[in-house]
Amino acid sequence: MADEITKLGEATRRRILGDAHVERTRPSPGRMDEPFIAMITDAAWGHVWGRDTISDRERSMMTIALLAGLGNFEELAMHIRATARTGASQADVTEALMHVAIYAGLPRANHGFKIARDIFAELETEENRK
Repeated sequence: MADEITKLGEATRRRILGDAHVERTRPSPGRMDEPFIAMITDAAWGHVWGRDTISDRERSMMTIALLAGLGNFEELAMHIRATARTGASQADVTEALMHVAIYAGLPRANHGFKIARDIFAELETEENRK
């Protein structure tokens, strides 16, 4: 079962974040955060994101709202970039951040909107270069 969860977690992580991100953040053997990466691959990407009970889009919107609401803005940027793979639109991100404003506070939503605007502008620039 553990090997199946690890494989599912790895595949899900690659599907949502992309191969380049996964390779860039993969620890070399013996690196101090190797057990941490293994844990989040199994727990977050295998056990949670790997479930087929809701869509990647819905999971993405919930994750964005939670990260912004908790003030985890570096992770928020990563998950906003991932919307290109999850199917969550800019309008979906707006809706998630509107909920943050009401339920977690205006400053967190405001900062979340700033990050989202910056990330979507970057993604648009990258798309125009292709």
